[in-house]
Amino acid sequence: MKDTEILTEPEKQAKTLIAKHYFSGFDKAHDTYNAISAASDGKIYYVLSSDQYDIGGHMYVFNPGDESIKFLGDLTEICGEKKLKAIAQGKSHVRFYERNGKLYFSTHVGYYQLIDGMDRLPEMAPDGYKLYQGGHFLSYDLGTGQFQDLAIVPNGEGMVSMTMDLQRGHLYGISWPNGHFIHYDLERNVLKDLGAVSKKGEAGTPGDDFRSLCRSLFVDPENGTVYFSVAEGDIFSYNPSKGIIEKLQNVDLRLDYFGKYDPTRPGSMSYNWRKIFWHPTEQVAYGVHGNSGYLFRFDPRHEKIEIVDRITSEPSKKSGMFDQFSYGYLGFQLGPDQQTIYYLTGGPVYENGKRLKGEEQIAKGAAKGIENLHLITYNLTTQKYIDHGPVFYEDGQRPTYVNSIAVDAKGDIYTLARFEHQDHIIQDLVKITNPF
Repeated sequence: MKDTEILTEPEKQAKTLIAKHYFSGFDKAHDTYNAISAASDGKIYYVLSSDQYDIGGHMYVFNPGDESIKFLGDLTEICGEKKLKAIAQGKSHVRFYERNGKLYFSTHVGYYQLIDGMDRLPEMAPDGYKLYQGGHFLSYDLGTGQFQDLAIVPNGEGMVSMTMDLQRGHLYGISWPNGHFIHYDLERNVLKDLGAVSKKGEAGTPGDDFRSLCRSLFVDPENGTVYFSVAEGDIFSYNPSKGIIEKLQNVDLRLDYFGKYDPTRPGSMSYNWRKIFWHPTEQVAYGVHGNSGYLFRFDPRHEKIEIVDRITSEPSKKSGMFDQFSYGYLGFQLGPDQQTIYYLTGGPVYENGKRLKGEEQIAKGAAKGIENLHLITYNLTTQKYIDHGPVFYEDGQRPTYVNSIAVDAKGDIYTLARFEHQDHIIQDLVKITNPF
């Protein structure tokens, strides 16, 4: 079954949201995770990934006013590696963080080597090419349009997750595949590798030292402490004034509602939170556990977690089953009103009254089978959950592989999703008009 199969008549009747997709000009665009954000200039910035060893990811800007798209740069060129003939900077795996008129982000490898049935960091470069050189921390000046290459991640690893302390100018992230905690001090131009935080990360051996790595970190802006999770469900903190990583002693993510996992096995995020953000007025974090779809409230200062609600789609709730994307969904963000959470998640597809089942287990972050895309909103003040229904393109095709989100000041929603373009599947910009 193709990802873009036309919806059936019952689904047409249930259709509530229409999405518009755009072609940015990159016909090699592959699946992108996280890398889209709305900036203070009212525009949407995003990266389209590449899975080719000799083609870098491309960064673009979309102007909602006239729906124009502008190409900003090739990630490999921005990193100064175009003439190196090294494996390309194929991805950015993180959202953009804005500080003093600049966007900060990082790069990741997009070309993998299949080793023992798993996507691994290449150990053998293609003929005539060097191995991947490592991810970069970058900035983009909204005023001048200039990029700056800030620092490179050690040991030839990519950056699979990143956050930023906007007040103090510190960037934090976790490298892939070995899972080292990286700290970059922007003001002092100092990069520190604090070492592995989760066994051998996704470079490890399944059943032994393999661990799925945290894809989302957050900073408590009052004290500058950054937090992340690990596959076993423990939560760790790091404050640059102390310079050490510490495990929280009174709270963890090993909750029955999240399910039961073997952290040594690939194919899920285990007890990791999937996505999390700091709420500026409540002074707590809100996160979602990917596989179970539970929204939770995390107070790091008092080391306390509370389940808020299950924010999967209504069809998923009724079926009682986990959704088809093995890691859960990254399209989770607080809206501009600071009250509404926007969540792009999955919903089961039914044929002749029966739920279509996917594969029982896969060894990476991917869809186990076909599913619908649903937009969920959850108002933290009123505790009102709304499933706005499945999302389809104008031609009836389904947006798939959706793992990113940006919400602009008008409440319009942007993501990156697969669709068919000139007889092949690409991933590019998609807009969903404000459902309210």
